[in-house]
Amino acid sequence: MKKQLVCVLVMFIGLFTFSFTTSAAEQSKAILEYKYDVTGDGKLDEIMVYGLPFKGDSPYYEKVWAEITTSEGKKLKIDYEGGYEPKLDFADLNHDGVKDILYSSATGGSGGLYNYALHTAKGGEIKEIPLPTPLAIQGQFDQDFVAVIEIPGLEKPIILDLWNRRKDYISIGLYQKNGQLNEPTELMIDPIAFFEVIKIEGKDGYGLKGYRQISGAYHADQLGIVETEWYYENGEWQPVHIEWKGTEKSETRKKR
Repeated sequence: MKKQLVCVLVMFIGLFTFSFTTSAAEQSKAILEYKYDVTGDGKLDEIMVYGLPFKGDSPYYEKVWAEITTSEGKKLKIDYEGGYEPKLDFADLNHDGVKDILYSSATGGSGGLYNYALHTAKGGEIKEIPLPTPLAIQGQFDQDFVAVIEIPGLEKPIILDLWNRRKDYISIGLYQKNGQLNEPTELMIDPIAFFEVIKIEGKDGYGLKGYRQISGAYHADQLGIVETEWYYENGEWQPVHIEWKGTEKSETRKKR
């Protein structure tokens, strides 16, 4: 009797798993189609991107994957994080003579962040390439409506005059009317929001340009963007150019 119950249970689980897998496959749809040589044999490979919508015609895909059919007929698959508007970019970012595959999809959050993944399919084998590690940026409010940002790679800290935002900062209790900071408060430093493939000046081939937003008391209180150009060299990403683009004057003002 116990054996029969076990057999029935196993069959039920198997049928449920099969039904769920079949249902998911039926709901998935082809999103994008590309033709690039990503294996390095000099022939075009077919790359199809599929997604499983969250529900119905939702623009959000809870699952995304790419299926690569090589020129020799070999099938390869890469699983990705879900998101909005998934896409692939192709460029030789690790400089081995073969185009790599950069995936991106919008998270849909207020920070304008994207999911990313970078892979190579050279020789018909899928391998992930780590993306750049964000710079260890530090930022905090200082006395008299000032913010200080320290960015590795820049010789001097960025000092921002925030006098024109004082009324807002006073109203939310960040500062007193005399410019006294009520308590130590760090700035909001986002992770890298998105990457774009760019030609790196003075280097052979392509690299990535990353963008990071820095905000003040809340996310909409944007102070500026850190733009970093990265180049893959000796198995690592190196920052080759760093630039601060602020919304306020980058200078110390006199006490008022």
